[in-house]
Amino acid sequence: MENQNYSVGLDIGTTKIVVIVGRRNSQGNIEVLGAGKAKSLGVNKGIVNNVSQTISSIKNAVEKAEKSAGVTIKQVTVGIAGKHIRSLQHSDYIMRNQPETYITEDDIERLKDQVKKLVMLPGEEIIHVLPQEYKVDSQGEIHDPIGMHGARLEAKFHVVVGQMSSIKNIVKCVEESGLEMESLTLEPLASSEAVLTNEEKEAGVAIVDIGGGTTDIAIFKDNIIRHTCVIPYGGGIITDDIKEGCSIIADHAEKLKVNFGSALPEMEKESTYVTIPGLHSRPDKEISTKTLAQIINARVEEILELVNTELKAYGAYEQKKKLIAGIVLTGGGSNLKHIRQFTSYITGFDSRLGFANEYIANDKNQSLKSPEYATGIGLLMESLKIRDKKPVAKTEQPLVENNKPVITITSNENEQNKTDVMMDTKVETTVETQKNKKSIGEVILSKVKAFFEAVED
Repeated sequence: MENQNYSVGLDIGTTKIVVIVGRRNSQGNIEVLGAGKAKSLGVNKGIVNNVSQTISSIKNAVEKAEKSAGVTIKQVTVGIAGKHIRSLQHSDYIMRNQPETYITEDDIERLKDQVKKLVMLPGEEIIHVLPQEYKVDSQGEIHDPIGMHGARLEAKFHVVVGQMSSIKNIVKCVEESGLEMESLTLEPLASSEAVLTNEEKEAGVAIVDIGGGTTDIAIFKDNIIRHTCVIPYGGGIITDDIKEGCSIIADHAEKLKVNFGSALPEMEKESTYVTIPGLHSRPDKEISTKTLAQIINARVEEILELVNTELKAYGAYEQKKKLIAGIVLTGGGSNLKHIRQFTSYITGFDSRLGFANEYIANDKNQSLKSPEYATGIGLLMESLKIRDKKPVAKTEQPLVENNKPVITITSNENEQNKTDVMMDTKVETTVETQKNKKSIGEVILSKVKAFFEAVED
């Protein structure tokens, strides 16, 4: 299978590395060809802190994905998160030299390129320049200015910024894994592509992606990205709390959280216990599920309060900015029992779990429908969008075949005045077909005759 026939998303997380291979089928839906997952080594809270271990983890996940999909992976779209990510609002404009012509995609790209030249804090680099709304001359609140006339093109932008060193470390890990980076995408934006609907983005919605090391937030309103941020806490810190609170090893703490954990202690019985095997012939340990839920509840409440702070910073409780569609929880942490109800209680917004199965056409990988794979699916979707935008080579008739000029003859009257004889050397003809009105057949005959006369010369 040729490389251009499929796309790949690479999610470099704190707890796992996920590689998802897919393509768009004839109906335009996403067909997952295969996936690979490996334990993430060398990543802490979304930031690479051990390059060699991260490279090894990426290679492991890629090998599994290649075996699963039956392809060779060369190019990937990669996600980025981490506590170093921040965002800001910025307005900018350009003046068009020819205001009588239509505004095109090139004008918008020129405006974006101008924003990318903004001077950031030392060591920072712009990751995304996301237009929110445009203004053409004196007309504002324009979502798509392409096709309009105007001299001044202005826009409000949501600019996502990250530490240059963290970005370069990710790039280094990807390239030294033998891969080419197609694009670098902010993970909450990728997750939103996989689990949010256009209706939710229009009504107003916040996606809260609870990963292993970070909790990523993206807020949409009127189909426009309004706010993004990364909270440096995720499911990993909940596991650490269980480990310390119950005096058990990390592996047992993770299994306790996944299989018996709950965000609401009130829903657990005092008399229910879970037995943990003792270490090296030591006696087994019994842990109450209610005690477990109390440990989890304290940390989840802290994370959700930080989410609430970001919602307030955006203005989600104001009438004009209200999130009618509420909150969509995704990521591995959203699998925690009763977390949806607890989120609604803390924030006051209706909440639902976000699954990445809406856009997947095939059921080959049932496990990929879990919220923990939302980012990987979103990165795959982003890669497919990038490829859709790439110009497709047109299959035109060649100008020269076997070192001989090709003669193109058309009977369309509008094409009579076009040069029908195409050559790789300059040939001057003196056929004056426009001075004397001739029939189509005479025009064609005269041009063919002129061609052979020129060749003989």
